[in-house]
Amino acid sequence: MSLDTFGRLYNSPLEAGIRAVIVLEHLRPVTADLPEMILFDHVVVHTQDHGGPPSLHTELPARKGELLVRRRLVERSLQLMQGCHLVVEAHDADGISYRATDEAAAYIELLETPYSEHLKLCASWIRDEVGRHTKAGFKERLRQRIGEWTDAFGVTESPVRQA
Repeated sequence: MSLDTFGRLYNSPLEAGIRAVIVLEHLRPVTADLPEMILFDHVVVHTQDHGGPPSLHTELPARKGELLVRRRLVERSLQLMQGCHLVVEAHDADGISYRATDEAAAYIELLETPYSEHLKLCASWIRDEVGRHTKAGFKERLRQRIGEWTDAFGVTESPVRQA
């Protein structure tokens, strides 16, 4: 793969979509709304910042600022993965949330590159933290580390749904 090709894939909707599928599959049956998906996408690549395994992406000094530009990327990635039948949207009284489809697990098993394996490790850490602290508790711990993120996304956070 050429460096030019890598540049087009790095933080593309495809890469972010694969991250979304892996995170959602690891969280199953817990669902996530758009603000949570934006947060989880940031956290899965910067796990070490939050007490997790070594981060997936290089640590840049202004990485908290990534949250400001992640919304559109995550929206596009979720749309792409819906088109691939790996993510579905659920509509209920709390709004719109996302979950991995039944096909996601088989797809994820096929991903065997070192990057994919490290991504799975980081997603497993998120799953374990959500299991240990609940989704609301984990999000509160993240808020303490990186501040309130919903204002930066231009959305209001929906009420927390417990798994």
